[in-house]
Amino acid sequence: MELPVAWSVVLLVAAAWNLLIWPRFLQRIAKDPRSRDADGRATRFLTVHVVLITVSLVLAVVVGVLGVLTLV
Repeated sequence: MELPVAWSVVLLVAAAWNLLIWPRFLQRIAKDPRSRDADGRATRFLTVHVVLITVSLVLAVVVGVLGVLTLV
């Protein structure tokens, strides 16, 4: 796959940013009182955010792999 080195670096930076930011956001979401109901079960607030964060992390890995592949 041919891509200018600058674009490959942009992909790698975007992947790194997402892999650093989303897990920290998940920690804050998990501590939020809206994440659990009175019985301690996960609420839709937590479930929705976990799904969004998971999708973002998967996309970050894919973008990172593409970034590496375009450098090789």
